[in-house]
Amino acid sequence: MKTILAAALFAATMGGIGAANAAMPMAPLSAADTAAVIQVAQGCGPGYARGPRGFCRPMRMGPPPGRYCPPGMFRNPYGRCIRRW
Repeated sequence: MKTILAAALFAATMGGIGAANAAMPMAPLSAADTAAVIQVAQGCGPGYARGPRGFCRPMRMGPPPGRYCPPGMFRNPYGRCIRRW
């Protein structure tokens, strides 16, 4: 009796594995290079990116070129003219 019960349990297990395998077939290899997910600026929107603490901040590259300070002044990293002492 134990042998028949073990054989029935083994057959049911193998049948379940076969059904689970057919439930989700393997994807073709060409689908891997055409992903449908497009990452857009880490959720911040156009012109913004995540900073070191995770907040959204504008993407800037420094002060705009072509602006000059009057004599006796210099430009700081933020683009403002500072007086030389």
